[in-house]
Amino acid sequence: MKYILAVAFSTFMMFFSNVSSAQEKHENGEGQHAVAAEKHGESHEEEKTGDVIIHHVLDSHEFHFFSYGDIHATLPLPIIIYSPERGLSVFSSARFEEGKEDYNGYRIVKEKIVPVDAAGNVDASVRAFDLSMTKNVVQMFIGIILLLVIMLSVAKKYKAQGAQSVPTGFQNAIEPVITFVRDDVAKPNLRERYQKYLPYLLTVFFFILINNILGLIPGSANVTGNIAFTLVLSVISLIVILISTDGHFWAHIFWPPNVPFLVKLILIPVELLGIFIKPAALMIRLFANMTAGHIVILSFVSLIFIFGKMNTGAGYGFSPVSLAFTIFIYVVEILVAFIQAFIFTNLTAVFIGQTFESGHGHDDKNGHHEEVFV
Repeated sequence: MKYILAVAFSTFMMFFSNVSSAQEKHENGEGQHAVAAEKHGESHEEEKTGDVIIHHVLDSHEFHFFSYGDIHATLPLPIIIYSPERGLSVFSSARFEEGKEDYNGYRIVKEKIVPVDAAGNVDASVRAFDLSMTKNVVQMFIGIILLLVIMLSVAKKYKAQGAQSVPTGFQNAIEPVITFVRDDVAKPNLRERYQKYLPYLLTVFFFILINNILGLIPGSANVTGNIAFTLVLSVISLIVILISTDGHFWAHIFWPPNVPFLVKLILIPVELLGIFIKPAALMIRLFANMTAGHIVILSFVSLIFIFGKMNTGAGYGFSPVSLAFTIFIYVVEILVAFIQAFIFTNLTAVFIGQTFESGHGHDDKNGHHEEVFV
């Protein structure tokens, strides 16, 4: 649905831009120079809007909530720079004044810290290592704290009241989710070994879910839409998968049974690549889905300002339509937050379960081969 809306949005914008330009040419009757200048201005405005959207999706050294004129509601984060030539520097990102000023021999350019000399030129002779707490890092720590608080409080209640007691309070919301992951994710894929992997699967599920939901708060970071974050999660899944393998699994990888010799030569590299492609699919799926959702929401919000720049009445007139689509996508994103956490956890369980069977997946009770879509 998000991809369809993204394509529809892009097509609409292209169509509207062309119609708008043609209409302005006809109505104004201005010379070619004026039209070209106006086109340049519109192009610049679209580029500026795209930069704003990308800025909100990417990592940053501050939390930016909104701007009104020259007023920017932000929460600056600490800048931590280590340079072998200059030593350690710690200061607030507010010192850069939205990139307008240099501070302590450093400048911020598109969220990258670069050393500068006294004349204000980039100093290539100075090495600088950015160890700052960016908004992705800060929000990830908030997610970890929330995960610990929620799980430890629920565990404390079970320890005090017993596992068979009737859940109360927040337990009512958490217990069905834990039961769902256990009965519909762990048991079907891991069978008699599900208890060994259940803590890992629950941790992955709730960690992704919490970060997905935190990312929907206006002004927050899109942590699960960061490729580095999903890369680390997929590498951890790969390590767990490799640790779970046995000799039978590797025998099927390096010498597939019941196939001709020449086919074996083809299957061996394919099977080896498959070991790494499966976690890579987990990484790309989570990153792409969460990033696409945020871009679609920001695009619909930006439409209000694009129309407002063209005509104030059009901006106000299109606002209800834009808000309606934004709220709709926002609700869809809440659903996607749960779905993506489930898909990542379920596919991880599937890949772990395959290592118990054979190098070609596993057969069900009727001897049928189960296909796995990544």
